[in-house]
Amino acid sequence: MRQFTFLFFIGILITISSCRTDFETVASTGDLKFSRDTIYLDTVFTNIGSSTYTLKVYNHSKNDITIPTIQLGKGLNSKYRMTVDGMQGNQGKIFNNVNLLAKDSLYIFIETTANIVDANPTDFLYTDQILFDGGTNLQKVELVTLIQDAIFLYPKKFGDGTTETLPIGDEEIYGFFLDENDPVNGNELKFTNKKPYVVYGYAAVPSGKTVTFDPGARVHFHAFSGLILAANASLNVNGTTSTTDNLENEVIFEGDRLEPDFSDVPGQWGAIWLTDGSTNHKINHLTIKNSTIGLLIQNNNGTTVDIKNTQIYNSSIYGVRAQTAKINGENLVINSAGKASLFCEYGGDYKFTHCTFNNNWPSSSQVAVYVNNYFNGATPEVKDLKAATFNNCIIYGSYSNEMILKKKTGAAFVYQFNNCLIKFENTSNDFTNDPDYQFATDPVHYNNILLSNTVVKNDPKFFKVAENKLNIDNTSAAFAKGNATYLVPLDVIGNTRTLPPDLGAYQNKTFPK
Repeated sequence: MRQFTFLFFIGILITISSCRTDFETVASTGDLKFSRDTIYLDTVFTNIGSSTYTLKVYNHSKNDITIPTIQLGKGLNSKYRMTVDGMQGNQGKIFNNVNLLAKDSLYIFIETTANIVDANPTDFLYTDQILFDGGTNLQKVELVTLIQDAIFLYPKKFGDGTTETLPIGDEEIYGFFLDENDPVNGNELKFTNKKPYVVYGYAAVPSGKTVTFDPGARVHFHAFSGLILAANASLNVNGTTSTTDNLENEVIFEGDRLEPDFSDVPGQWGAIWLTDGSTNHKINHLTIKNSTIGLLIQNNNGTTVDIKNTQIYNSSIYGVRAQTAKINGENLVINSAGKASLFCEYGGDYKFTHCTFNNNWPSSSQVAVYVNNYFNGATPEVKDLKAATFNNCIIYGSYSNEMILKKKTGAAFVYQFNNCLIKFENTSNDFTNDPDYQFATDPVHYNNILLSNTVVKNDPKFFKVAENKLNIDNTSAAFAKGNATYLVPLDVIGNTRTLPPDLGAYQNKTFPK
């Protein structure tokens, strides 16, 4: 037994010793290879950390080497920071005697938190280098980040250590009231195009006030943030037609992560919430991206919410959720939502003209348009759907049935679809005798409907659905199928509509090559 124990101990020592080849290294000779010679960390806002970027370093030689130093060119003053093969080094800036085995590689992870004052004043670039070794063996990898200055809006911190909150029913949420006489930002109810805005928490518009967004305004919401309109408060989005792909005159609401990897990620922030009793909302040329709910619209004091030339993309739950609301929508485009692109519930009064509702969310439970007249558990449980009118619209998506109508007795349920393309399958004959889905024989509710199903394709042939480009050309089933009675003269991006008009929000154009 003693002999076995001794041999086991000797075996462990031999094994350990055989693995410690890193002690037998030679100095690096400046022949490292890199996965990239320049790392672009994309755009960040001042003082907001970037995503983490990766550099792979290769030793193609037959020797185990030691790299004497790996460091940032600006040393401990650099606004970049790194980890090298999991090591933190000196404050993430300087690393000494880094071993790299023959025919092996190591990973360097880089991120930054920089201020606009750190950037070059002419191009707003913040740059540095990763330096490997020195002297004749010196090798470099460039680091480049574009820094945007911004106006930051967030809850106040009080002298007793507490933070401003908003009362929502019986609860308090992280948020604050916009102040038209803020000592730092001035009038916070006026969003201009001078600088982008970054919002932390829910920004609330006080009762009786109007928040205005100028053409070209950019608002970036942090996680769990959004905009709330209190009772008797109003929203006025004054975007206009843009002449370039930069959407220079469009008002844009999106998240505060500007890296390409976040460009189409749903649910990065909360919602634009037009609460019960808010009033006189006007929205024109607004783009909403990557929210949880794009627009949450409740009973708006009996006034009409005008939504025109507006695009809502990649909502994790709903593009628009309307509860007993009154909406006039023209040239509205909604694409991709976890549950419904458009959800009109608990009654209301709705009119949509030349709108495109599409949903390609990867599930079998998503839908483009859902309309009902009830709210389970509410008092009363049903309310009148005074009107749900769709003129010259496209209702489409990846699921078999992209339109759902659900009604309960005890309240009105009035709806009408005129000259619409609707994706609707009846493969199991579940709707054959349902009075709400008699597309061909019910002129009270349906006129000139193009059904899209496995029998009759009637494909709108959108340009690039995955990129939220729901444009059509003259091969689309929606081409020239509209009724001039419902004509909106210009499409969502300002093109003049021809006659007979196309269905949906876009005038047909030849797709770019």
